[in-house]
Amino acid sequence: MKYRQFGHTGWEVSDIAHGLWGMGGWSGSEDRESLEALQLAVDLGCNFFDSAWAYGDGKSDGLLGQVIARNTGKRIYAASKVPPKNLKWPASPKYKYQDVFPPNHVFKYADLIRKQLGTDAIDHLQFHVWDDHWTEDSDFRSTVDGLKAIRTGLVDAVQVIYSIFDQSPEDELFPACQELNIGVIVRVALDEGSLGGKMTKDTKFPSSDWRSGYFNPENLANTLERVEKLKKVLPAGMSLPELALRFVLSHPAVSTTIVGMRKLEHVRENIALSDKGPLSPELLRELKQHRWDRKPAPWSD
Repeated sequence: MKYRQFGHTGWEVSDIAHGLWGMGGWSGSEDRESLEALQLAVDLGCNFFDSAWAYGDGKSDGLLGQVIARNTGKRIYAASKVPPKNLKWPASPKYKYQDVFPPNHVFKYADLIRKQLGTDAIDHLQFHVWDDHWTEDSDFRSTVDGLKAIRTGLVDAVQVIYSIFDQSPEDELFPACQELNIGVIVRVALDEGSLGGKMTKDTKFPSSDWRSGYFNPENLANTLERVEKLKKVLPAGMSLPELALRFVLSHPAVSTTIVGMRKLEHVRENIALSDKGPLSPELLRELKQHRWDRKPAPWSD
């Protein structure tokens, strides 16, 4: 496992992070399997875990708390997220900051998360949605001060969607983070699973599974068409997930990338990619041609 500096925190975090969204109630999730996968990740050197209260109303935080308790001799960084009070995803400028993250709401959930984790503090607490219109709101700054959590600045890291398809963070966000020494947590590197290479036109998810809306017939068809084009440039012996994850890790602004891993074989496969390093400059140039600037849609949160 390779480690990278997490912005100006001084932390050295594994460049492959373990995401717990799928452990909070996705179809097929099972607690015993989830705990085994989390423990294997720790054993293989993963030290950054990303959770959220919304992942099962604290369920994923509780699972992570069990793993932290079992590994007291290891430094595990726990990241979690406060849900928006209005329960609206994604954020919108039409919502006022007070409607989404009033101080008492943030303090309440920060304490609930901390108790689920079984820790005295939360290493990295995030707001689960964000709109830049809220940045100058005085309550935002007073909330952060009230948490007594920020030692190095108002913002230590950002979490952003970045993948072979969505390369837009390279335009402005990544250069700004590098200039200001802000950590970058990448999510959705596998495009919610399409870059895992196993989806087909017949793939369906239960109605209770979030992916049933995301991979609706229109988006699934458009996505698979682009996946097939991407497979044509795969180097011999390289899988599509490897290509996708190594593309993300090739960018120097990235501190860590979150990967959902419930199966033990997925933990082993994905963590092993950390040691393979960046893709070649030639292949990275080829992948620039696969950028997909999608227009936001109701299902695309």
